[in-house]
Amino acid sequence: MRAQDFQKIEAYMCACLHDRAHDRGHVYRVLYTALDLAGQEQGVELDVLIAACLLHDIARGEQAADPAVCHARAGAEKARAFLLAGGFSPVFAARVADCIRTHRFRSSDPPQSIEAKILFDADKLDAAGAIGIARTLLYKGKAGEPLYTLRADGSISDGSGDSEPSFFQEYKFKLEKVYGRFLTASGQKTAEKRRAAAVSFYENLLAEVRAPQKAGAKQLAEYLTQD
Repeated sequence: MRAQDFQKIEAYMCACLHDRAHDRGHVYRVLYTALDLAGQEQGVELDVLIAACLLHDIARGEQAADPAVCHARAGAEKARAFLLAGGFSPVFAARVADCIRTHRFRSSDPPQSIEAKILFDADKLDAAGAIGIARTLLYKGKAGEPLYTLRADGSISDGSGDSEPSFFQEYKFKLEKVYGRFLTASGQKTAEKRRAAAVSFYENLLAEVRAPQKAGAKQLAEYLTQD
């Protein structure tokens, strides 16, 4: 890929991003991780991979405005139109769009090409380990969602089976499960290295919020029943 083509795609990406949890930092982490994974795989077309990484989240704004929109599908068509208008070949635009369309975690349309699999894994690695925890907290805070919710008996839920959004709910629904979803051997290996940091943070946070609630609630109840 020529530097001028990279800069053209990069500029378009920057103009499309307005989400702090899916910002330029996220895009470049995905890109750099993807290039690292690609170095451990065979037959990767780097031009396709680089363009797909840069453009994979360009429809986040559309999804934020309308939750019915899938940013992966919308982004694929948006990327295709941009690349065709920019003079890139229809074959190249189609291959990039295919990677973007299939990169989403919650998707019934799994990646097929090696470039699509690497993008999928690189994007999921940014939801793994310590960085995944940090990004989730950032996103939940912006959305005004709590760390945890209470069960019917007043105890703090660990997130399992919750319907109300919270950090713990997102951890149990997505972050905890991401480690079994990698499609390349290099991606799986990297994910396993990150898993311990995420598990430790979740378990420690759960213990730290439950312990004072349990002890304090008992003390408060005893105090309020005194004559």
